[in-house]
Amino acid sequence: MSWKTIEKYRRILAAEQGAVVKGWGGKLTVCLIYPNHYRTGMSNLGFQAVYALFNENSDVVCERAFLPEKDELAELNASRKPLLSLESQKPLNEFDVLAFSVSFETDYLNIPVILALARIPACSSDRSSSEPLVIAGGAAIFLNPEPVADLLDLACIGEGEPLVPALLELLKATANAERQQLLHQAATVPGIYVPAFYRVEYNGPAVASISSSTGAPECVQRVWSANLDNAQVGSRLFSPDTEFSGMYLLEVSRGCPRGCRFCAAGFIYEPYRQRSLESVRAQALIALEQHRKVGLVGAAVGDFTGVGELCRDIRDAGGNVSVASLRIDSLEDNLIKVLVESGHKTVSLAPEGASQRMRDLVRKGINSDQILEACRLLISHDILNLKLYFIVGLPTETMADLEEMVSLVERIRQLVTETAKGNKRLGQITLSINPFVPKPFTPFQWCAMAPVRELEAKASFLRKAFAKVPNVRMQMEGIKDSLTQALVSRGDRRLSVAIVRYAETGNWRKALKEAGLDMEQLVTRQAGLDEVLPWDVICCKNRKKLAMEYRKAFE
Repeated sequence: MSWKTIEKYRRILAAEQGAVVKGWGGKLTVCLIYPNHYRTGMSNLGFQAVYALFNENSDVVCERAFLPEKDELAELNASRKPLLSLESQKPLNEFDVLAFSVSFETDYLNIPVILALARIPACSSDRSSSEPLVIAGGAAIFLNPEPVADLLDLACIGEGEPLVPALLELLKATANAERQQLLHQAATVPGIYVPAFYRVEYNGPAVASISSSTGAPECVQRVWSANLDNAQVGSRLFSPDTEFSGMYLLEVSRGCPRGCRFCAAGFIYEPYRQRSLESVRAQALIALEQHRKVGLVGAAVGDFTGVGELCRDIRDAGGNVSVASLRIDSLEDNLIKVLVESGHKTVSLAPEGASQRMRDLVRKGINSDQILEACRLLISHDILNLKLYFIVGLPTETMADLEEMVSLVERIRQLVTETAKGNKRLGQITLSINPFVPKPFTPFQWCAMAPVRELEAKASFLRKAFAKVPNVRMQMEGIKDSLTQALVSRGDRRLSVAIVRYAETGNWRKALKEAGLDMEQLVTRQAGLDEVLPWDVICCKNRKKLAMEYRKAFE
């Protein structure tokens, strides 16, 4: 790698706060890799938490690496020099362990790209014992590790607090062992999945069976942290080049008590857990000694007990507050006042379903009156810019459901317009519309994704409808991108071949064709309730509950 890139890394480190640089002598060396660009990875609180967990151990050196930007990527490919770590600028293939932290399934496509840049074979079966152990964890992995199973030696199924200490104990105990001996020992550790010890048989597009070899459990138990106060997850690394520059992020809860049938966060993080108000308040007030703004993080921040009181305490201490999510049916006056005082001009709400029938289908638990009342409450505090999240393409959805969405948005716009006229300031409604993608471990994991033509027709209808409505702007995730997300969310390990081929060619369609996979056929296929699913390698204690919720949805 050129001195230009090394100097760039050193400038990044100089601008950061919180990076840990250690000597390598006699220590286990781990490179923690976020398979996307620096700005995205450094905005991820889970990535920062795992970095801290590794580095809290004095016998471990943990450094970072990211997917290079285009210019750096071109230089690496041209020079054939290996990708370097950020902290010490050492080649990734010199580390003992390469640990991928994967929050989003589409980042699976970047894993073989990074392995190639590290000059390491993509498939675990092609690597020797002298090469780094390749592992992965994160939300995407414990949703469904199978699309990259052939690329990994180990997969961590669950949360970092219980997993990282167990993993480090295993690695230290097997430091001088052969790779195969390490893997056999790893298979006995709760939460550790060794893909090589599982055989998958197929029946056409479906998985016929999954079997484990001697010594490996039939399925891997997900592990989780019982007490979030012990973890006290908050920002550890600060960089000007992040989505949340200047903000201290603080986790208040995990999971969601609502149980919307499409949402993975409510199920893979079960049971829903909150930190104590006292613990969060104390951490926030300490953070305000160095940071002006505190961002509260969680899938259900609005459900956190005492969230209004917490926000007021932060504000009274001279800080500003940002929240990751707000529930339409739990907005309170005091919370909105604090957000306004903190400089919020826009608030996001998630009606999700296009119509009341769709909201009932997904068990959203809100109605149009509550949506309008939430908008009225925000507008009464002079928040005239609203961002509304909707899902299209849900099972059984019709054009009549979309017409109801248009009608609801027009009523919300009227509320905004009437208030805007009074204070002579225009407001804007931004619609973020996303195609439905069925996710593992949810009641809708068996559902098919809507066909491309249907989604295109619905997108066209909505664009035409909202083009006529002033001060309403529509954004929609690309349908092709959604198809890719659905494929890697629900794919089996046959997808590994295509992912590796895509890294080599940059052509996703061609890679799938060479692997003999039809993307649309796979994602639009309805699965049977008794079918073996690719992610059944992970134990699911509540499968009967998920099936019951699935049946309820379509009664």
